[in-house]
Amino acid sequence: MRLNEITYNNAAPVDGYGPGFFRIGDQVHDGAVLTGPEGTGAWGGYADHTPLLALAGQVDVLFIGTGKELSHIPPELRQVLEDAGIGVEIMNSPAACRTYNVLLSEGRRIALALLPV
Repeated sequence: MRLNEITYNNAAPVDGYGPGFFRIGDQVHDGAVLTGPEGTGAWGGYADHTPLLALAGQVDVLFIGTGKELSHIPPELRQVLEDAGIGVEIMNSPAACRTYNVLLSEGRRIALALLPV
């Protein structure tokens, strides 16, 4: 078996999550969070477009975790992000965390916006 060390560059992987929190890069964040190439911080949810639009040109895909269950995001949010050139993938938050970590380890240009489980 060959083991390879994973390098995450400037972005941090999701280390864990639970009811109302996420652990990203060894720090616990309560509530909704946004993480990507510029670090991790609070996110105001679907109505908070500004930090998501700031990712334009920095990421190719934004994964949006919709909480415990998969649900649709508001159509206007999807349209605003796609108009800014940001691809959008929607999944429940646990799946979004796993997918983000795998693609981050591959050096992909991605970000992650999460609603708590």
